Amino acid sequence: MNHYPQKRAIKFWAEDDRPREKLLNKGRDQLSDSELLAILLGSGTKELSALELARDILRSYGEDLNLLAKASVKELTRFPGIGQVKAITLMAAVELGTRRKPITDTGSPIRGSREVYERLKGRLADLGHEEFWVLFLNQSNRIIRERQISKGGITGTVADPRMIFKLALEDGACGLILIHNHPSLSLKPSQADIDLTKKLAEGAKSLDMRVLDHLIITQQSYASFADEGWL
Repeated sequence: MNHYPQKRAIKFWAEDDRPREKLLNKGRDQLSDSELLAILLGSGTKELSALELARDILRSYGEDLNLLAKASVKELTRFPGIGQVKAITLMAAVELGTRRKPITDTGSPIRGSREVYERLKGRLADLGHEEFWVLFLNQSNRIIRERQISKGGITGTVADPRMIFKLALEDGACGLILIHNHPSLSLKPSQADIDLTKKLAEGAKSLDMRVLDHLIITQQSYASFADEGWL
């Protein structure tokens, strides 16, 4: 995680630390929620940069974009530096996000854990709560669809195996890659992580599917059940 200078205009930051330049140079999936929000805001206040203001807004909604999506113009304009135009822009952007269809087949086979990490770290690494995601793959290990299965608190989230297999059958998936983040920065799987992975791996076999991997993502790195021999 980058440590951004405090109370300095974004234009004075190192290029790699500026959200817009980061998006251009590294791709949109490498930005955190707060960095994407800062781009939408465009500017902050005399006291706060756009990124600091974005972080304050997200914190006030518990880092939950679903709650932010429900915010009214009146609620958003209570934040310093957020007028009616910016509030409407945020509402429109979040609404577009909620209408976005699940990502389907990308065309390229997944060849290893690093590719999965690079794909999802921008969405999961900087979160203050746990989320559980699954990549559903076809027989050639190409992504059919990626889905968020659950969202929890700081210390855990619950993933329902029945729901996961229901979605897998609907998509005609042959392989599953499980992913969740640890806000605690620990790369060590909990007993609950191990038990869930085992349950899903065993259940997949009975449906002629395979659990190919389970990644734990943090702000700093990731751990792969497949690479570590935990599967």
